[in-house]
Amino acid sequence: MATIVLAHGAWSAAWAWKKMRPLMMRSGHQFFTPSYTGLGERAHLANPSIDLDTHVEDVLGVLQFEDLSDVVLLGHSYGGMVATGVADRARERISHLIYLDAFVPNDGQSLFDLVPEEQAKRQREGAAAGDGWRVPPNPTPEDTSAEDRAWIAEKRLPHPLKCMETKLRLRHGPLTLPRTYIEATRNKHGPFGKFASRARSEPGWVCYEIDASHSPNVTAPNLLMPLIDRAIKARETVTA
Repeated sequence: MATIVLAHGAWSAAWAWKKMRPLMMRSGHQFFTPSYTGLGERAHLANPSIDLDTHVEDVLGVLQFEDLSDVVLLGHSYGGMVATGVADRARERISHLIYLDAFVPNDGQSLFDLVPEEQAKRQREGAAAGDGWRVPPNPTPEDTSAEDRAWIAEKRLPHPLKCMETKLRLRHGPLTLPRTYIEATRNKHGPFGKFASRARSEPGWVCYEIDASHSPNVTAPNLLMPLIDRAIKARETVTA
């Protein structure tokens, strides 16, 4: 059994992982799914000052107040930015970091530093066309069912722009803890392939692929769960 803490993606929240909860329970894991300030059930707290550090503190608070240790930290998409910050600031609590089709920033990088310039420009323009401080959601992957499209459309919310502009600061140097990268191979046009390639070329990583689009927690939970189990067991074997 593992203690798994989620750092979810942009525009999302705990609700997007409801299909994974019974699967995590069946695998014997404790699964914590904090929602970031300003999103999901915490939408009432949305304000222009929310940035990446706010969301890092959201997850750190769960680690502290739930007294969690030996944690598998799972970062999805934008959550890779959050998870990297959490892992830096709570190194004594994290045993394994899993990036699921996620950004893997270095010290001093923001999300906008890691995407094509035209994407950053489009998202800034999207915020400017609205309230000026929130970015409208990206399109839903094409392989998402009609039922899930309706569910997602109702729940997704604009994401605070400052989160994408904030440069991550690693306070304790480069991360050295065990890391796993899971690449969603149907996400051909996303910015994440370069992070999977980096993981394959650097020591300290184990890499997997999943035949799914960018959010397998929605579109392919029954493929994702055994892959997470496999990643956890592989790390346990190495450290045993």
